[in-house]
Amino acid sequence: MASTYTNLHIHVIFATKGRAPTIAPEWRSDLHAYLGGTVRGLGAVPLAIGGVADHVHLLVGIKATQPVADLVREIKKASSAWASERWRDFAWQTGYAAFSVGPSKIARIRAYVETQEKHHRMLSSAEELRMLLDEHGVEYDERYFQ
Repeated sequence: MASTYTNLHIHVIFATKGRAPTIAPEWRSDLHAYLGGTVRGLGAVPLAIGGVADHVHLLVGIKATQPVADLVREIKKASSAWASERWRDFAWQTGYAAFSVGPSKIARIRAYVETQEKHHRMLSSAEELRMLLDEHGVEYDERYFQ
């Protein structure tokens, strides 16, 4: 085969330090827009960005040469610096969750990401993450949810 063809999508989730509710509604959409611009600047494609006061979700199309860990590190680094200049004591927690998304699931995950506020009226971010980890067969240490 003379070329490389890929269709790679990931659903990424990361939270504020200590899951503190520091992402205020007044600037949440600005943060989401900044995250989208950062994703584009890194050569990926933001398909959906959403979240609530203590975490964000991104649905991103990536290139075959783009390591997920590097992409997430750079997104968090840039957005943390941007947010810290505007809002005191802002920081992301260490770590993240990332799940592969097949073509048949993109619409469903996009809708899920875009309706986070509604979703979190019934479920905490920690409960949501446990559910997603279980759904994807990812083992986790309960200490990180304390």
